[in-house]
Amino acid sequence: MSRTIPLAPVAETAREVPAERRPAPGSRRFPVGWAAFLALLAYGLAHVYWALGGPGFPFGAEDANPEYSAFEHIGRAQLAPWVAAGFLLSAGVALLLALPGRRRIPVPVLLGATATAAAAVLGTLADFRILGNLAYVFMLRFSAINWTVVNQVFAVVAVGLLVMSAVTYQRRVTGACVGCGRADSGAGWTSPGAAARWGRKAARIAVAVPLVYASTRWAWALGYPLGISDKMWQEGKEDHLWLFGAALATMGALGSLLTLGLVQRWGEVFPRWMIGLRGRRVPPALAVVPASLVSVLVTTAGIMYIRLHFQGAFDDPKHNWGATVPETIWPVWGVALAAATLAYYFRRRGTCKRCGREAH
Repeated sequence: MSRTIPLAPVAETAREVPAERRPAPGSRRFPVGWAAFLALLAYGLAHVYWALGGPGFPFGAEDANPEYSAFEHIGRAQLAPWVAAGFLLSAGVALLLALPGRRRIPVPVLLGATATAAAAVLGTLADFRILGNLAYVFMLRFSAINWTVVNQVFAVVAVGLLVMSAVTYQRRVTGACVGCGRADSGAGWTSPGAAARWGRKAARIAVAVPLVYASTRWAWALGYPLGISDKMWQEGKEDHLWLFGAALATMGALGSLLTLGLVQRWGEVFPRWMIGLRGRRVPPALAVVPASLVSVLVTTAGIMYIRLHFQGAFDDPKHNWGATVPETIWPVWGVALAAATLAYYFRRRGTCKRCGREAH
């Protein structure tokens, strides 16, 4: 005789564990908090080693190109202890974020410490050389990448993990799903409809800014010294710098046009001319990952140009503004691109496999 199993106790058992804490069947959550803690701790200890006299300190006066560094005239003995302290304190914040449960320290304090660490790394240690060396990677010229850039990349990745850990912690303590960030209170500005509206505005800015930069380089290549003195233009013409600059600017402009894919249908479904892929849905990560990376890189590059501009590092900035000012608005490009990418993610994320909430 068959036996009927009552459903009520099963449903009651499911309610005992909050939905945001139930992993999807067969999935394992990446321990981003512990990864952030270990990366920051390891790098902090590395700076302790350098502060004690170990060779290989990558920043300050010992930078491979100190003229680009925010600490150009500061030696290892003075700089390494402060950098070590910063990373070790950040490792402590990462540990607090990674441990289960809720800390007695207010959430805004932990999030503020995370934001401070990220701003310190992106605004001082990292600079445009990461973006420049990315070209060497595509050219398979790995020997051209110096030790300072390797350390810059590690520092950016470490604080990136810290930011991800902070986002996960904030979701956990507010009762939102740690996987998608949705809560029962509603989507609001993160809903697909709202994200489409503000995402389009952000995408327009992200396309316009690099075109402003590219216009100066195209003008120089065509023989118009826009924003630079005749002397500087002639010197660059003799070395064929303007043709090279125009080629790089064109690549950047074409790349910026890909930003339109974040708000156009061809960014969600492969177009017809892509044989073998046409008609298929574009995996969200295919757009989100590279766009997020570029947003960080152009932001750090722009911050460096702003810093150097106010430090008076460029010759005759009054008459040669075209060589530096267009780069100083790159942080606007980076922030706008990050916003457009976030809006794209909100529109494309679909049903969460962890909590089961759908887009609304």
